[in-house]
Amino acid sequence: MTAVEERPAIRPDVPPGQLFIGGRRQEAADRFDAVDPATGRVLTTLARGSAADVDAAVGAARAAFEGWAATSGRERARILHRVADLVRGHADDLVAVESADVGKPVSLCRTVDVETVAEQYEYYSALAQGVDGATRQIPIASHAYTRREPLGVVAAVTPFNFPLVLSSSKIAPALAAGNTVVHKPAEDASLSALLMAEILTEAGVPGGVVNVVTGFGTEIGDALVTHPGVDKVAFTGSTAVGRHVARVAGERLKPVTLELGGNAAHLVFDDADVEQAVHAAIKAFVFNTGQFCMGGPRLLVADALHDTILDALAEAVPQVPVGDPFDPATVVGPMAGERHRAKVEQYLEQARADGGRIVAGGGRPTFDGDLAGGFFVQPTVIADLPSGSRVIGEEIFGPVLTVQRFTTEDEAVALANSTPYGLAAGLQTTNLARAHRVAARLQAGIVWVNDWAMLDPAIPFGGVKDSGFGREYGPESLDAYTKTKSVVVSLA
Repeated sequence: MTAVEERPAIRPDVPPGQLFIGGRRQEAADRFDAVDPATGRVLTTLARGSAADVDAAVGAARAAFEGWAATSGRERARILHRVADLVRGHADDLVAVESADVGKPVSLCRTVDVETVAEQYEYYSALAQGVDGATRQIPIASHAYTRREPLGVVAAVTPFNFPLVLSSSKIAPALAAGNTVVHKPAEDASLSALLMAEILTEAGVPGGVVNVVTGFGTEIGDALVTHPGVDKVAFTGSTAVGRHVARVAGERLKPVTLELGGNAAHLVFDDADVEQAVHAAIKAFVFNTGQFCMGGPRLLVADALHDTILDALAEAVPQVPVGDPFDPATVVGPMAGERHRAKVEQYLEQARADGGRIVAGGGRPTFDGDLAGGFFVQPTVIADLPSGSRVIGEEIFGPVLTVQRFTTEDEAVALANSTPYGLAAGLQTTNLARAHRVAARLQAGIVWVNDWAMLDPAIPFGGVKDSGFGREYGPESLDAYTKTKSVVVSLA
């Protein structure tokens, strides 16, 4: 790890952000600061939306709905495919803005975030042409068929950790199905949402079909979820807020999809390839600086390999490059904000109080120059924690890995399933029968074998238990953005 004296010149000069309503930028009555997490300095300011702004955005989406829903699936497909092309064409701008806004390393942002967004729009452009119903054979003298119709106005509420990916995973299928959208991005990760709104407009998405209202959840989140003009809510965020969203929407009988917290277990069996297992374990907990709800912060290792794996982690983890997100060599950047770092550090204090042994990391890296004010945490490995520790049972959401032992396959599965979460899980084994057997027993929406974070727009993901319900990605996600109508025409 080397000190960086100053930020590279690629750091963007970000203009003040505005609301995006009805196809154009608009001012709000107030503003708030967007902070660069790598330096702790103000990057720019953003419009602080209000309930009145939400009402205007929903009104614009409602006014645009009939025209967009009537647009042919083929034309919607053409537009969405142009979005994918433009995302790649604006890749430099998207990378610069996203990295500055949330501290995401530019190498990760370019190869994962931006390319994934392009692939999402390509994938849903193909599906847009196949949103149709089916004829049904019934004994009545009639012609019976079903129609799959858009729901209406979708409220998309997204978090700070993958702003581009998690917003597009909602907006792309919603548009493919013929819905209009009001997007409320996280207050500390709003800049790429505004840039994407411009890209969607450039691609030919009509004004009002996608609207962006920036601001604070306490001020505009409830206004959006409770708005009578909103027909469906798609939310990604914490389990606590997800419960609130589900309760509020449920009272109004609005359909909801919730992708919530996670605390995934990563099982290493005694027949695993050690080098591969260590590589996957590190990837699973440092990916996106550990701010990944499908990360693998709990490593469960068979007794026979426990010490070997722990020694390998102690040697390898300190070598993971931590630093300026605009340095292409950086793997781990800063936490997205000061409060996020403070939360991680509270868990590190708790780990020490519980008798945990810090095998690697455990503090803040030291930098000179601009990065001295950044919100960095060292990638940290903790062993010997008691099984009841909060550090094991709760979602830390930072680059922290706990390591536990197990003896039998049954014990490993029981430990893996012992938390309230069920978003992702993974295992390392060279035994194919074990891979399928254990994957079937793990309580998670997606299970990876011999790697981590293998994702594609064609593969659905989502949670069970306290990790939510509904699926994003794949053709399954279109079910969440359409309703089925049956038509029966008498032939008598």
